[in-house]
Parts: sequence; C-alpha cells; structure tokens
Amino acid sequence: MSKLTTVATTSHTLSVAAMEEASRLGEPTADIEHLLLALTINEQLAGQLLRANGVTIDATRNSIAAQRAEQLATLGVDAELPPPGRITFHDTTRAEWSERAIAIIRRASDGDRRGDAAAVLRELLGEPSGLVDAVLRRLGTSADGIRDRLALAETMPTPTANRPRDTLTGRAEAFAPASPDEVWALLTTPERMPEWDPLTGTVDDAPETVTHGATWTTRARRTRPDGRAARVPDGTETGVTRVDELTEPHRLTLATSWPDAPTTNARRLTVELEPAAGGTHLRLTLSWVRSTTRRRSPKRLLAPIMRPLQRYAVWLSLHQVGTGIGRAFR
Repeated sequence: MSKLTTVATTSHTLSVAAMEEASRLGEPTADIEHLLLALTINEQLAGQLLRANGVTIDATRNSIAAQRAEQLATLGVDAELPPPGRITFHDTTRAEWSERAIAIIRRASDGDRRGDAAAVLRELLGEPSGLVDAVLRRLGTSADGIRDRLALAETMPTPTANRPRDTLTGRAEAFAPASPDEVWALLTTPERMPEWDPLTGTVDDAPETVTHGATWTTRARRTRPDGRAARVPDGTETGVTRVDELTEPHRLTLATSWPDAPTTNARRLTVELEPAAGGTHLRLTLSWVRSTTRRRSPKRLLAPIMRPLQRYAVWLSLHQVGTGIGRAFR
C-alpha cells in the first residue's frame, strides 16, 4: 500500500471514529482524547497493541471521564458530567478536529513518517499537555511504556497479502469491541442487517434459523442518517441475500443480488472472526461479481482508467461494513 493510500485511509478511519466518540458526549469538536479512543478500536498494529495492554475502548472512556472529573475538582468545580448518549455524528456530520488533534495527524505523515495508525499513536503519546499519559496511567500503563512496546512491535515482520487480480475485489480488516459470539449473533440475525450494512434499510422474509443456503429479502435504505434521501439505482430497491458459506462461529459469506436489475453486479461479502484482546478481529473480503447477462460494452476499454475509482469504491464499502459492525457494539 502506498504512503498516500495509507495516509488517506488511516485519517478517514480515525476521523470517523473520533467524531463518533465526540458526538456521544454532545461535543462538536474531536480532541486528542477522542483520537485516543479512535485508536483503541483501530484494526492496525497500533490498535492491537493498545488493546493488548488493557487500553480498550470501555476502559479508556472510563479513564477519560475520571480524569475530567479530577480536573474539574482541582478547579473547585463540583459538577456531575452529563452521561454519554448514542452516536449522533452520522445524523448531522457536523464535526471538526481541534487544532492540536489535526496537528498530530499531520505530523504523523511528515517526512519519512508513514502516516499509519502507529505513526499517529507515536505523535499522540508525545503531546505536551500530559492528558494522554494521565489517562494511560489510570489504566496501568504510560505513554513511555506504550511507546517502547510500539517500537518493539514494529520490528516484527508482518505478512503481506497479494492484491486480487479482480479489480472489483477488496480485502480489509476491522475491530469490534465485542466477543466473537456476540459478533456472530449480529451477523447471523437477518433482522439486524440494517445495523451494519449501509445498503440495507429493512429485511423481510427472514428465516428463523440461518443455515447454508438460507435466503431473505432486503429493502434498500431510502434515507441517510442525516435525513437526506439516499440514492437508490433503478431496480435495486429490493434484493435477495443468500448464505453462501457458513462455518460457525468463524466464517460467513453473504451474497446479495437484485432480481429487478439482472445486469447489476452481485455483492459477495465474507466476514471471518478471530478472538482478539478487547473484542474480535474481523477480516473482510468484498467482491462485486459481474453479471453473466451483462453485455460487453465499449466502456470496458476505460477499465484501466477506472481502476483507482473502483478500488476506492470497494475500500469505502469495506470500511462502511467494518465500522458498521463495530459501531453496533458501541
């Protein structure tokens, strides 16, 4: 993966997660504590290392709340902080980074820094206010301790996956702060598909028990979380989802097609679950399978030019599914 791609995907993923966390507290600005929370659920090495050292999202939320209460008490303010609510960021999408948070993200990609989650974490650990270190010390570790463990972890080789030849196929990883059994229950309950699938608004004809070959009907999402109308291509208002593969409780493949749009590519989504510190590691594979009834078009000559856009569209779909699964448990 190129540095440009790494920077773009990492900053997007961290921005969405941090602003979701800020919205739980009704705060319009995501600051360094929200960036730390975003890193605790990140699928990259930085997130894995934090969770392995007890810096999980729930523990970090509690530590931040305790640190804020202590700071207020130091100022002589005896006030109870309002309880967190649900994630509302997607209802308005009106949020922004604080100056010091955006400066950290920018420094993480300066010069020879890669701009990945590890680079962001390293910059965050060095922020001068001491807030991050104080939060980490409440969790039994410290900024220096995490920095040392991060340096050690980065010396270990990491496996690399070959890029699929099919430009309509992509792979990604994600993290859910819940046990594999809880994630499996979410994915194998058709009625809960709208909680994590951005394309699904409602589900009909759901089977009582999900088995290999089971099918159900999906209805397209008509309204976005912010209230705006969602664009639904002609013929894709109603889909059929089929269980193509089911290996309980580790691997699930769902194939969705649209009978009223026979030339539309079918979507094939595979989710693999692995136990991880603080929750479940997800390996996602998404393929848009070309329809056999689709005529060859002169537009195919443009395929090489369109590949970057196709890859971005597949990555965005994977990101939405992965974060949707994780968000269901936050």
